[in-house]
Amino acid sequence: MTRLRTIVCGTNFGRFYIRAIREHPGFELAGVLSTGSAYSKEYARSLGVPSYTAVDRLPENIQVACVVVPGAVSGGPGTDLARALLARGVHVLQEHPAHPDEIAACLRAARAGGVQYRVNTHYRHLPAVRTFLSAAARLREQRGLLFADAASAVHVLQPLADILVRALGAARPRRFSPVSDSVPLRTLHGELAGVPLTLRVQNQLDPADRDNHALFWHRISLGSDGGVLTLADTHGPVLWSPRLHAPRDAHGRLVVTDPALDLPTTSVLGATRQPTYLQAFDHLWPDAIGSALTEFAAAVEAGTDPLRGGQPDLAMAGWWRDLAALLGPPELISPPRPVPLTADRLGNPEPAASGYTASAEFFDLAARDHAGRSGPAVVAALAAIDPADGPILDIGAGTGLVTEAVARAFPAATVLASEPDPAMRAVLTSRVDSVPALRERVTVVAASAEELPLPPRLSAAVLCGVLGHLDADARRELLLSLGRRLAPGAPIVVELMGLTTPVTMPPVRLATRILGAQRYEWWMSGEPAGPGRMRLDTAWRVLRDGEMQREVRDSYLWHTLTVEQVAAEAGLTCEPLDGLPYAAVLRVPLTT
Repeated sequence: MTRLRTIVCGTNFGRFYIRAIREHPGFELAGVLSTGSAYSKEYARSLGVPSYTAVDRLPENIQVACVVVPGAVSGGPGTDLARALLARGVHVLQEHPAHPDEIAACLRAARAGGVQYRVNTHYRHLPAVRTFLSAAARLREQRGLLFADAASAVHVLQPLADILVRALGAARPRRFSPVSDSVPLRTLHGELAGVPLTLRVQNQLDPADRDNHALFWHRISLGSDGGVLTLADTHGPVLWSPRLHAPRDAHGRLVVTDPALDLPTTSVLGATRQPTYLQAFDHLWPDAIGSALTEFAAAVEAGTDPLRGGQPDLAMAGWWRDLAALLGPPELISPPRPVPLTADRLGNPEPAASGYTASAEFFDLAARDHAGRSGPAVVAALAAIDPADGPILDIGAGTGLVTEAVARAFPAATVLASEPDPAMRAVLTSRVDSVPALRERVTVVAASAEELPLPPRLSAAVLCGVLGHLDADARRELLLSLGRRLAPGAPIVVELMGLTTPVTMPPVRLATRILGAQRYEWWMSGEPAGPGRMRLDTAWRVLRDGEMQREVRDSYLWHTLTVEQVAAEAGLTCEPLDGLPYAAVLRVPLTT
């Protein structure tokens, strides 16, 4: 098959198109068209393709252009670029959103030039949305639809319109009117394709950062007399909740033992494991664009009339325009940077990934002696770093015993210390504030390892007593993210516990301290909590004259593994750390 020589216009979201094109057997990346910024030029150079700054400078053998810059409806030059490319006889696939007038003009230009033009709404090609649309089609055929509920952020409303048109089977008939308007949502109600539809839209927009301030993306429920089909999020899961029907006996009582009731109240369709955002960016989005490219290549090969082939895009965009008119201009916002909230912070019935709040007041009583050994060992492992490469990152800094040792040892370095537990963080902040030499160089961040926004460059990373709280995927993603930001050969210092397999551990006293008239005892016990995981229970007992004054308990889950396993998961080298038996220095392998 002859590969279509393709350029990509834009190097922001266009990066996903570039990756998809390079992985697609039917397309060949032939260049990048941009405004000519230093970044775009260097990016094109790294890809080994030319960088262009104007349509009239493109070579004659360009066959396809992916226009991935905002169109006129978003205040950008995308549609003008598309029309200029179509006039040169180049097939154009344009990223959403596009106004129906823009689409109509481009379709006419495509017909005049004998080429194809399509709009890519992108999200309908994601695996979860494909699963949802396939199930929706079968539900329509087998039972019909009684209602639909949908929600979206305004900047991805056009893809939602496309998904709904495909899920309900048509773009007409339709009628809608506003029913409520309360910040941050505006609600519309009406009918689409004969199905009653309630639509909620976050009609707010940060012009400088659209994606990061959307409260949600796409959520859809389709109701029938057989149950409810739900797309819980753009990336899934897709849920089927069958309708409950329990028969009644001759006396009108529900027969709650009927075998027909032995079915799940809700089932997951398609993939049962949810992707992370890193996985979405890494392969789900490029793969989705690859699916759009395959459809587009088929249209190019068929050579159909572009006006006829583009009618679905035109009909969908017409409905989107009508919705936008009903919603009115979005409220312009500029909120602070959001902090992601993980599921285990929402009251998980089992112990949290790390539970230290209750016992934080005692932490230094047990940790100070250990820090006297671990602090110097960590400092020695960091000896060759260059602080000019970026801050030293201390993840899970606790009360700051190691943080202080590192900051004192490297007076030219800045330190970023993250600690999610508020009680532990209070001690950490107080420790930093109490040392004048640390106040200007140590920044304390309230974030867990999974939530922490990483700086672009780092000189080193320290993770003492952290990675056992994370599952294998989270560990690997964190270490790979750190590796991408570290200077070549820079260290990641990791310390774990001496627990390499789940065991039953009877209560054992680990430490004793005397403060004034009171005796403090630290006890720990544990038991297996599934493959490769333990539940650890700690207790601090405060005694006076031999009598218990109070007892404070904490529990958390810990993955049992070795530092060698951690290194292997992320493809890092592993060097034992002198002086600490369950610690190591991990590094990204140097390539030749």
